[in-house]
Amino acid sequence: MVTVHRSTVIQAPLAAVWAILRDFNGHDRWHPAVACSDLEAGRKTDQIGAVRNFKLESGEGLREQLLSLSDKDHSLRYAIVESDVPLQNYIAEIKLKPVTDGNGTFCTWTSRFDAPKGRADELAALVADGVYVAGFEAIRKRVASSTPSAPSVQSQAGPGMDGMAMGIKRYGGPDELQPVEIKAPVPGPGEVRLAQTAIGVNYIDVYCRTGYFKLLSPPGVPGMEAVGTVIDVGPGVRHLSVGQRVGYACPPVGAYATIRTMPAALVIPLPDRIDDATAAAGLLKGMSAEFLLHRVHPVQKGETVLIFAPAGGVGRLLCQWAAYLGATVIGATSTEEKARLARASGAHHVILPGADSLEDQVRALTKGRGVDVIYDAVGRDSFAHSVEALAPCGHLISFGQASGDIGAWDIGSLAAKSITLSRPNFAHYTDTPEKVQAITQRLFQAIDQRIVAIEPARRYKLSDAAQAHRALEGRQTTGASILIPDDLYR
Repeated sequence: MVTVHRSTVIQAPLAAVWAILRDFNGHDRWHPAVACSDLEAGRKTDQIGAVRNFKLESGEGLREQLLSLSDKDHSLRYAIVESDVPLQNYIAEIKLKPVTDGNGTFCTWTSRFDAPKGRADELAALVADGVYVAGFEAIRKRVASSTPSAPSVQSQAGPGMDGMAMGIKRYGGPDELQPVEIKAPVPGPGEVRLAQTAIGVNYIDVYCRTGYFKLLSPPGVPGMEAVGTVIDVGPGVRHLSVGQRVGYACPPVGAYATIRTMPAALVIPLPDRIDDATAAAGLLKGMSAEFLLHRVHPVQKGETVLIFAPAGGVGRLLCQWAAYLGATVIGATSTEEKARLARASGAHHVILPGADSLEDQVRALTKGRGVDVIYDAVGRDSFAHSVEALAPCGHLISFGQASGDIGAWDIGSLAAKSITLSRPNFAHYTDTPEKVQAITQRLFQAIDQRIVAIEPARRYKLSDAAQAHRALEGRQTTGASILIPDDLYR
């Protein structure tokens, strides 16, 4: 048995080094010995069991399998399952630790393998120098020049770290979103600095861009949801640590960026079992679904629920979760394709535009009674129909206005059915660490128990944020959309 061990210190934040190494299929972009690499069977690059099939610059082919990966310990293990190089029973492990005296990362790379008789020294030298030492040097150069795997991290010297964001100079259409250079300052008391890897796209971002919601005063950067890795924390931050994977879905806006310094209180650690893209696609939408179904109106078994936009990001989660809670779920959407997605997400019935009005179709499905609760994210075009579709003492929850503001309504008109009307604000349900912890704990449990499933998101480059907004406003999307920093996009 041959053991090879190499270690070094790389003068870069642990988050930057880990972002490179945790991409199990990214070594062809930084290691000089690797010519090309592909993942087999459509696995994710950080999925345990994934197999990468690659060729060396010298022509040999190898297949390696990811055995373990921990964002908590910043370690990964992998094994060779097939190789043109005579390395038998090869298992390697990479571990990272932050260097507390300075902004560095201590890296170790260790392997054990069997070698043919008489070739142990030759192969040990090949692995030690040609793989590990060469790899460390390549990573060192990559983070130093802020290349793809660490696009937002350059240097901690000076007033801040350089990065890129998509911002607006004035309110307006999608084309107002333009690239801007930013600096993320050293975190102050109660703050955290993040290297972001995936950013959620939500309709509230459209409202910020247009000025409908005054959460953003131009010039500025929109976005309320993202996932990333902690670069460093300011004084008083105890629940987060350097190198930890985290996510957030909260004000202040500014998520459309590669790097960010922000208040840490509502930033939460992510479970290892939920990858970055899934978290960015589902955190804000999942938290919304949780408080809509469990806090604004706790759905009861036997109730009938009407959900608008049931093929959208929040809508699909509402359908799944409401059906699990024992409600009869009716979806209201615009096309048969979206109706199919709604049925697959748990909708028992789906209403489509036709000769009969929405309220008439609801009455037909409910034997004239109407529904107990409506989750309406459409707004102007649907509000009057929603009022008519409710049962006596029904609850109308207007939580979005994709078609525009509902306008002025005489509250007295709601008395005809003793209607309860709610207009919940996401920020009021997620404005303390205690609230966020309670909501995300139930959400993560629902994901674990497969009560809800976060579907793979439509991915855009961060620089294509305007394109993502056009698709969202044009109702061309189903499920969630996310932005990936350009240099991490693949």
